[in-house]
Amino acid sequence: MLFTIDVGNSHTVTGLFDGDKLLGQWRLKSDRQRTADELAIRYHALFSMEGIDKNAITGIILASVVPSLESAWVTFCRKYLSDHLEKPLFTVSSETTSDMITIDTEYPEEVGADRLVNAIGAWQQHKQNLIIIDFGTAITFDCVSTPCKYLGGTILPGIAISLDALSSRAAKLPRIDVSSPPKEIIGRNTVQAMKSGILHGYGALVDGLCAKIQKELCPDNEPMRVLATGGMAHLIAPYTHSIDTVEPMLTIHGLRCIYQQI
Repeated sequence: MLFTIDVGNSHTVTGLFDGDKLLGQWRLKSDRQRTADELAIRYHALFSMEGIDKNAITGIILASVVPSLESAWVTFCRKYLSDHLEKPLFTVSSETTSDMITIDTEYPEEVGADRLVNAIGAWQQHKQNLIIIDFGTAITFDCVSTPCKYLGGTILPGIAISLDALSSRAAKLPRIDVSSPPKEIIGRNTVQAMKSGILHGYGALVDGLCAKIQKELCPDNEPMRVLATGGMAHLIAPYTHSIDTVEPMLTIHGLRCIYQQI
């Protein structure tokens, strides 16, 4: 079995695969103070609840954008999960994936591991020009051209950051839950106005940026696909016209694709 680990700024998403079949998936907060032994306790419990024997894990692949947590994860894996590995623990970076994707940016080493994983995973699945939108702590638009060339993209504040900023910087604006949609675009009260601003506003932002990016990515109107992933993707997708597919498990499936190529 393959254990995939995606360490993000807000959450860590892990998955366990038997071949191409996803057996289990877990989403936990990324606690920067957590130690390797604490990770062992947490995952011993999670594996036990699913009836999973850790000794059946034969491969591990890790992508992290949090250096302090990456160290804890590597120590945990080597200390508790390494007895039956067929290959050494693989850590995703611009150097370790250079045979799988061409990074056509000014500073390839600055590209986040999660962005590379999404690009490789999406390319392996669709093999065409792509815009990959990851709705995480930040919202990233990643552009991939044929044949599997990462061109860069855009980065902007995520939805949770925007909501936190509104409620903390404006005294009369409350914290709101955007999981239930506004009834109309024109909000008739403060909460409805904030929901509309976030959901319709980010939807319009996505459509506008996708239109501008497409002109650069596909100047001759070549085929292009827009994918969305990340924890907030399902909230914004209904408010856009640009997103073709929501793939919430893109990153862990991308990790599986990378592992199969090493």
